[in-house]
Amino acid sequence: MWMLIFTLLPFAGISYIAWHIWCLLPLGAIWKTLIILLMAGSFFLMFAGMRGMMNHLSLSAATAVYEIGTSSVFILLYLVIIFLVLDFGRLVHLVPRTLLYQNWWTAGAICVVMFGLFLYGNLHYQNKYRETLTLTTNKPMAKSLKLVLLSDLHIGYHNPRKELHRWVDIINSEQPDLVLIAGDIIDMSMRPLLEEKMHEEFQRIQAPVYACLGNHEYYSSEPAARQFYKDAGIHLLQDSATVVGDLCIIGRDDRTNMHRDSLGVIMKQADKGKYTILLDHQPYHLEQAERQGIDFQFSGHTHHGQVWPISWITEHVYECAFGPHQRGNTRYYVSSGMGIWGGKFRIGTRSEYVVATVSCQASK
Repeated sequence: MWMLIFTLLPFAGISYIAWHIWCLLPLGAIWKTLIILLMAGSFFLMFAGMRGMMNHLSLSAATAVYEIGTSSVFILLYLVIIFLVLDFGRLVHLVPRTLLYQNWWTAGAICVVMFGLFLYGNLHYQNKYRETLTLTTNKPMAKSLKLVLLSDLHIGYHNPRKELHRWVDIINSEQPDLVLIAGDIIDMSMRPLLEEKMHEEFQRIQAPVYACLGNHEYYSSEPAARQFYKDAGIHLLQDSATVVGDLCIIGRDDRTNMHRDSLGVIMKQADKGKYTILLDHQPYHLEQAERQGIDFQFSGHTHHGQVWPISWITEHVYECAFGPHQRGNTRYYVSSGMGIWGGKFRIGTRSEYVVATVSCQASK
């Protein structure tokens, strides 16, 4: 039932916008039809990526198809919002009917608002926010450790090697002791990663890198993703734990794998005498980490909705959709992600990386 509703919503949205465009533009029927078909065609390009059709195009053509198709989703969303506001204004007699029929001024104003909004969204996405965390423990530590925490890089057609190179420079500028990535390093396809040899960029990171899998690693082919991690020098923690100095890093397989181990089973491998950090891509059932005595859990996946008002939806779906959280003695941080899925827009949310310092409280 819910799947049917979510499938029909985009078609309802396109139909709603198409009707308004038909009424609003003072053009002939042929021009209106062409504009509506162009709009609908841009949206349906998104499905070309989901069905792997872009693998048959050149890399540059596939990138263009991906960018146009996924960006159109957000453009359509905001057009629906604008027309809903105008329709509500008409309903309460604040917006005259003449503004919505055969009116170039209204059409021009909508274009200006949309252009400004998405220009801001793109510039905001390019500016990576540096979040800082201070984590303390009573467990013994020889020295304080500096960690860079990342999630949701989504490297691929829209985040190419050039962009990844910039991110690696940001990571190295922090001079971390350790880099931890909470899944979704890969976007939807392995092809651009392999053709651009993106594993070489991860090899430039001047600190050990540990990561878990995300749902997109499964969408892109989990065996190929594991091989990419290996080629990139990333230590994959897939329902496993490892000791790194004074830390114990635990990585859960993504919940896409219905047969993944329970956290209780995984914790039998963990050294609980050390400060424990759990990497779990999707922040569901946060009580499990608390129950197992985890000191800190780092997750991603939500993107904080990526754009407003979807951020409101994620805040109702998850116990914590973004930012710091605490249950008992367990601390959490859910990141909105370094990269992004689809169009490069952040509206009401941010792209970020986290710099965390872990220190022994007793040593202060």
